[in-house]
Amino acid sequence: MAARSKPRNWFRYHLIWHGKVVHRGITRDLARREVEHKQRWRGGHIKQIGPAVTHDSALKWEEKGGKRV
Repeated sequence: MAARSKPRNWFRYHLIWHGKVVHRGITRDLARREVEHKQRWRGGHIKQIGPAVTHDSALKWEEKGGKRV
C-alpha cells in the first residue's frame, strides 16, 4: 500500500508594486490575498511562484526569504 501524499494546496507568491517585489508570502487563496494586499498596495498584483506545494514546503520557502525557485 502506497503512503498518502500530503495535499499540494499552498501557493507561494510575490506581491509586485510599481515593478518591484514589496512582499513575499504563502496562501491557499491567491485571489483573496491579492484583494487584502490591494488595501495597502493600490495597483499591486500577485505573481504566483512555481506550482502549488505542501504546507511544509511553503513554510520552508517562506523561512528562506521567499526567494524564487
